[in-house]
Amino acid sequence: MIPTKIRLLKNKKRNRTLEYKPIFYVIEPEMNALITGGTKGIGFSVAKCLGAAGYDLLLSYNSDTLTAQKSCGELEKSLNISAIALKADSADPKSIDIIARHIENRDMRLDVIVFNAGLTCRDSFETMKRDDWERVFFANVHFPTFLLQRLLKRINEGGSIVFTGSLMGILPHAMSLSYGVSKSAVHALVKNLAKFLAPYKIRVNAVAPGFVDTEWQKNKPSEIRQSIESKIALGRFCEPDELAEVYKLLIQNPYINSEIIVVDGGYSYK
Repeated sequence: MIPTKIRLLKNKKRNRTLEYKPIFYVIEPEMNALITGGTKGIGFSVAKCLGAAGYDLLLSYNSDTLTAQKSCGELEKSLNISAIALKADSADPKSIDIIARHIENRDMRLDVIVFNAGLTCRDSFETMKRDDWERVFFANVHFPTFLLQRLLKRINEGGSIVFTGSLMGILPHAMSLSYGVSKSAVHALVKNLAKFLAPYKIRVNAVAPGFVDTEWQKNKPSEIRQSIESKIALGRFCEPDELAEVYKLLIQNPYINSEIIVVDGGYSYK
């Protein structure tokens, strides 16, 4: 930058020359991301990743207010961004209004939505109840579909939607029929939404994680973990921060659309 000189006539007997460097302020446009289920586990790792990339964050959570506040405080302090926690249970239809009204009342624009909140039911096929089946499907399929419908006109052109699918939506899941089938529906939803979102110039993709080393997985008995690891070519669970980078790739690469990206380390390779 070339210094600028100005001449000051403060004394009739002597002219003085002052040299200074102009200050230019670069105003960067705001980037806003909504992450459902964003205060724990995979969602929180994605929040950290996007926060580091400069996004302000709106993170919904189910019930753990203390953890949600702590997570947002950590993000704001370490990344110098805005991080807001919003209590909204993805299994409750009222949560669609809660999230949408928060955004509408503040006239927010969105660049990214990550539909990460999900639910499972581990009852056996013989004992599961229809209410539980429908609750899982509402949280995993209906909630993101109709929240996206509500927020569609608030997403900027060039925006990106990422769903959290699952390897269990591709491979049979012996522990939860409702989870596996609902995640298969999420993958189909992504493929179909690409057509409907094309006129808005909004991309939509999904990440289908295998076994990720979140707190829930860390609490599994060691023999079960070892059995799972023996089926993974890389011999270990995925780290949440590794997985978050895949979400960021889908968000930042402008040509990836309508894809289900499996991140399983080579599961069932033998």
